[in-house]
Amino acid sequence: MPLPIIMHITYCEQGQSIDDVCYKAVNWGFDGVEFRRKRLSVEETPEDYLDAIAGGVRKSGLKQVTFGYPGADLMNEDESFRESEIESLIKFLKMANERFKLTVCNTFAGTLVNPDKNIPADEYNKHGSYAATDEQWEWAVKGYKIICGEAEKLGIHLAFETHMCYIHDTPAAAKKLVDLIGSGSAGINLDYGNTVYFMDPPTIRDTVNLISGRLYYVHVKNSIGLKDGSRIPTCLGDGEINIRQYIGLLKEIGYNGPICLEAPRSGDREWFAKKDIEYLKTIIKDIGF
Repeated sequence: MPLPIIMHITYCEQGQSIDDVCYKAVNWGFDGVEFRRKRLSVEETPEDYLDAIAGGVRKSGLKQVTFGYPGADLMNEDESFRESEIESLIKFLKMANERFKLTVCNTFAGTLVNPDKNIPADEYNKHGSYAATDEQWEWAVKGYKIICGEAEKLGIHLAFETHMCYIHDTPAAAKKLVDLIGSGSAGINLDYGNTVYFMDPPTIRDTVNLISGRLYYVHVKNSIGLKDGSRIPTCLGDGEINIRQYIGLLKEIGYNGPICLEAPRSGDREWFAKKDIEYLKTIIKDIGF
């Protein structure tokens, strides 16, 4: 069975309605959409939000729905706040699962930046897991043991995205967190497009081999590095990351989860969506995945 190709909601956050998002994703050839857990700048209840998505799915024929940011913010030192975050995420997963029979969701453990305000926000090797205290690791592990326990009952995998300024920022840190949680529901969402923003990132091959046993989800995007160390996001086929190698390595390890395309850049994102999925499907056909 072909791997599900998911469209990240970033392609359609320029004023499109939920119905539009679903219709466009289907028409462009995507199997599903990764929605945020909350819509940006929209006041609505979680129930109304989920019902709106369910309506769009029903009318468009979209096959799969998944959710991502935000996860449970477990980096807050207030224990009652963390408990509320845990309860809120579990409640959302239960409501969403009633409507969509979720398989895997992208998740996060709360933004974690270095308390030293003099450190620039884009020096990622000084934030996230690099700045985490033993106590913060304990908060993340304890909280997600509870969340993943409930997710297991629902048959949902939760995949921690390798993302800057989180305790699970690098592939190694994400694997550490998942191993400490120790739940079959806890896995990794590899976004190698984020990994290249760190100093001396591991190769794609080393990364995939490191986390292959707990790889539940994959994000794909691309960029070009500049001499000053910054990077410019590009269309999928125009950047420095060898996406063909990336997808080929997933085939090598027998990966059978969803592949989500993402567009974290300005401009005509609907055009980017069409070009990116065309490029990915060409690669999948070429390598016989």
